[in-house]
Amino acid sequence: MKASLIALLLPAAASARFIEAHEVNRVHIPTAALLEEVESPERYLIELSPGKTAWVTEEEKWQLRREGLNFMDITENADLGALHNAASKATTVFPEKVQLQSEIHPLLGNLSKDLMKEHLEKFSSFHTRYYKSDYGRQSSEWLLKTVQDTIKEAGADKYGVKAKHFEHSWGQNSVIATIPGKSNSTVVIGAHQDSINLWLPSVLPAPGADDDGSGTVTILEAFRVLLSSKDVIKGNAPNTIEFHWYSAEEGGLLGSQAIFSEYEKQSRDVKAMLQQDMTGYVQGTLDAGKPESVGVIMDFVDAGLTAFIKKVIEEYCGIPWVETKCGYACSDHASASKAGYPSAFVIESTFGDSDQKIHGTDDLIKYLSFDHMLQHARMTLALAYELGYTDFEKLKGNVMGEL
Repeated sequence: MKASLIALLLPAAASARFIEAHEVNRVHIPTAALLEEVESPERYLIELSPGKTAWVTEEEKWQLRREGLNFMDITENADLGALHNAASKATTVFPEKVQLQSEIHPLLGNLSKDLMKEHLEKFSSFHTRYYKSDYGRQSSEWLLKTVQDTIKEAGADKYGVKAKHFEHSWGQNSVIATIPGKSNSTVVIGAHQDSINLWLPSVLPAPGADDDGSGTVTILEAFRVLLSSKDVIKGNAPNTIEFHWYSAEEGGLLGSQAIFSEYEKQSRDVKAMLQQDMTGYVQGTLDAGKPESVGVIMDFVDAGLTAFIKKVIEEYCGIPWVETKCGYACSDHASASKAGYPSAFVIESTFGDSDQKIHGTDDLIKYLSFDHMLQHARMTLALAYELGYTDFEKLKGNVMGEL
């Protein structure tokens, strides 16, 4: 932090002797320059846990991240959740079991490891995807075009499927793809598109292959195969399905907060939100002598949605699930949750066995397993389909009828 010029001058001014009438006062303080000089570094309001906030500089944000502490930067979205009344908002009821095996299993075989690898090679080739950098803007533009091309190649644009940027002031925009359903009730699948090098974010490389390039291409591949269902792209699912690629997760969940703040103000009916953040690293699990598995986050998530995700993994994946925890605000599902929407988070392993090479120059494709990412893609596709076709009002009525 640069020293204040006023701080340096004031002690001298205070101790100066009285100037006689015949003397010339040669002390001249250029007020405008001093005011500019003493401007403090920009500070940000962060939330480290529910209700626990602090004002910090940007460098202090990165220091907290280097120390393994997560937070939400609520400077621009301090009102997120203000319209959400937990006492009055109806609880979403989720299915007790999966039901659409005959429709989903044939789709699973169309998921491609090669396409995920091709996309991730390109996505991790940007010098960085830091949200304030021009590289971050470029990677977001590439991602939007790739999603839009995927829609056109499926012929889904003719039925109203679309993708667009959700614009942000920092330059890297979020991407939202929408598959309209019979209602505005919405199921959201999310991942974050930005990467970061926590030592010098604006300068050093941040390939971000696992964090969260892996999640980005995992849900992109699930999206591609979902569009191969004519019934889905023609809008016959009871619910609208959205895929989100958030900007600036590494800066404190900035992109997802902006989106869910807007959804909250619009009274959007989001029935479920699943975040996929890091889906490719399995070596830590294997080195620990544990079986390859899908990590299901159990803290700060919706219990009903999480229980249903476990059922989806059991039916549609070839590996088991394992429970784990990651703390408050560890990824973008926290923004949805704060807005009052049921959210869940699935990761590549237990949190302790997850990739330790993230947030630096060594987060590279060579350490990742596309077989493992395929399991996450299977789960993502199956969940989107199952919940897209869930009649939530009927489920709610059944539960009310049993009371």
